Amino acid sequence: QVQLVESGGGLVQAGDSLRLSCAASGDSICIGSLGWYRQAPGKERELVAGETSGGSTYHADSVKGRFTISRDNAKNSVYLQMNSLKPEDTAVYYCYLLCDYDGYDSWGQGTQVTVSS
Repeated sequence: QVQLVESGGGLVQAGDSLRLSCAASGDSICIGSLGWYRQAPGKERELVAGETSGGSTYHADSVKGRFTISRDNAKNSVYLQMNSLKPEDTAVYYCYLLCDYDGYDSWGQGTQVTVSS
């Protein structure tokens, strides 16, 4: 079983920055993609950014140029640096791990990001 624990969320003002962290632990950690989804009230969960095990990255158009994903394989961790935050970035951010071998996915409990105008 894999546990993903996020940290770094909070309440900030528009234009501020936050850095989210997610650490994976457990005896079933696999090689795979790590990344972040978010879900705002009344909206569907959307993929924000991800990084494959090979190092390829993806950022949603809505966050390109503002958010940057990175990972530290030695620490089984993934990070999301969020700059120039906007009120529309307000959401619960979820970390995920998607195993390359069998597609099994694991999720964190979510961390709230609130951006005030």
